[in-house]
Amino acid sequence: MGLSEDRKRQFIEENRAEYGERYDLLRFSDSHRLATASAEREQLLAELNGRGAMCGYEGTKLDCRRLSPGCVECGAGTWSCLFISGKCNRDCFYCPTAQDEIGLPTTNTVNFRRPSDYVAYLERFGFKGMSISGGEPLLTPGRTLAFIAAARAHFGRRMHIWLYTNGTLLDREMLRRLRDAGLDEIRFDIGATDYSLKKAALAAEEIPCVTVEIPAIPEELELMKGKLAEMQEVGVRHLNLHQLRLTPYNFEKLIQRNYTYLHGEKVTVLESELTALRLIRHGLERGIDLPVNYCSFVYKNRFQQAAARRRNAPFVKKGFEDLTESGYLRTLTLLGDTDSIAAQAERFRQAGAAAELWAFGGTRDRLNVSASLIPLIAWGNFRLLVGYGEAAQMSAVSYRHPFVEVKLTPTQKLVIEKRKVCRDVEFSSETAAAFLAALAEGTSLPEDKFFDDIRRFESMAQGLQEYF
Repeated sequence: MGLSEDRKRQFIEENRAEYGERYDLLRFSDSHRLATASAEREQLLAELNGRGAMCGYEGTKLDCRRLSPGCVECGAGTWSCLFISGKCNRDCFYCPTAQDEIGLPTTNTVNFRRPSDYVAYLERFGFKGMSISGGEPLLTPGRTLAFIAAARAHFGRRMHIWLYTNGTLLDREMLRRLRDAGLDEIRFDIGATDYSLKKAALAAEEIPCVTVEIPAIPEELELMKGKLAEMQEVGVRHLNLHQLRLTPYNFEKLIQRNYTYLHGEKVTVLESELTALRLIRHGLERGIDLPVNYCSFVYKNRFQQAAARRRNAPFVKKGFEDLTESGYLRTLTLLGDTDSIAAQAERFRQAGAAAELWAFGGTRDRLNVSASLIPLIAWGNFRLLVGYGEAAQMSAVSYRHPFVEVKLTPTQKLVIEKRKVCRDVEFSSETAAAFLAALAEGTSLPEDKFFDDIRRFESMAQGLQEYF
C-alpha cells in the first residue's frame, strides 16, 4: 500500500523544517520525471528478479542471496556499531556528519571509556555482531585494537567483528595486528581514495572477509562497472552500496552536484538509487562473481531503528503491552462504566488469565489488556483506545518519560526511556472490529484511511521509498 496524501504532506513538511530557508535551494522533481524514474526502477527490479536477484527485508534491500556476515547480523537486528572516535583524515563530499573531534567511543548516545564496559553492553543486549567505525578508526589504533581484542576474548567465535576504514593508514603490520586481535571482516570506503583497491588487495591476504562499502554515486557508475571485476580479482568478497542521503552537514557539498532530491523519511538522492540498481544489473549481466548489495536508506531507517526498539523494549514493557512487528509497544485500553470494567476484570480472573496481562488504567473506568485476552472480552460494553510507545536508549535520564536504569558494570550504566509516539486513538465499533480481527489473524490493517496514522506502528512498511 502506498503512502497516504496526508503522510506525504507530513514528510514534505518535516523535510522542509529540517533545512529551513535552504530547502528552496533543493531540486525536487516534477510528477512526469518521478513517474519516469519509477517506471525505470520497476523495470530494473523486474530484470534483476529475472536474473535471480533476491529482494529481502520487505523489499528494501537486494541482492540478498549472499550478504556479508556482518550484513546478516544487521538484518537480524543483532549488530552494534561502536563509533570509536569522531575524527577522520579525509573529507568526502557525501559524509553525513562532522568528523573533526576524537571524542569518546560511543554507540546510541552512550559513551564507553573502557572496552570491558562495552563488552558488558554487548552481552546484556544480546548482540552477535559488532563493528568499529568512526571517524577513521585507525587514527586511534590502540583504542581500536583494545576494543576488538576485548570482544574476541569474551565472546570467542560467538561474535562477528568488523571494521570500517578508508584504508589510508593501513599497512601489512596493522592488518596482522587487527587479525590477531580478532577481526573477521574489514570494509573499505574506496570513495575516499579515488577508488583505489590496493589496500583491499593487501587486506585480502590477511583478513578473512574483505568488503567494499560506498555510496552509489551517480557520476561514478561507469567507473564502478569497471571496478567490479577488479574487486573480484583482488579478493574482495562483497560490495555494499548505500543510497546518498542529504544532511544539514553535507548540504553545501551535495547541492553543488546536479542531483534530484526525493522527499521521504529523510531527503535522499534519486539518481543514487537508480545507479545502485544499474550496477547490480551490470554485474549479473556480465556474470561477475561478486555479490552486490544495495542497502537503501529506507532499509536502514526502518529496520535498524525497529531493531533498536525491540532490543530496548523488554526493559520497560509491561505485561499488558504488546510488541508490534515494527518494534513499538502497543497498549489496548477498554473504556466503559466502572461496573462493566469490574465485571470484565472478574471475567479475566475466572478464566485464569495471568495477572500481568491486564491492569486498571489509573481509574476504574479503564482497563489495559494484552491482545492475547481479546477472546475473553465482552465487547458490547466497551469502547477501545489504542496507544503506542517506543523504548529508547539514553546516556542519562531526561525526566520527561518513564525510565529504567540498566547497570552494565560497577562503573557503567545506561537508561531506557519509554516515550509515547502518538496520541491515543479511540476506535468506533466498526474500526475496532476490523482492527481486532487483523490482530487475531496476524494480517495487515485494512486499507482504510482511519488506520493510516497508526499503520507504521503496527508493521514494517514494504518496498523501496515511494517517489513523490
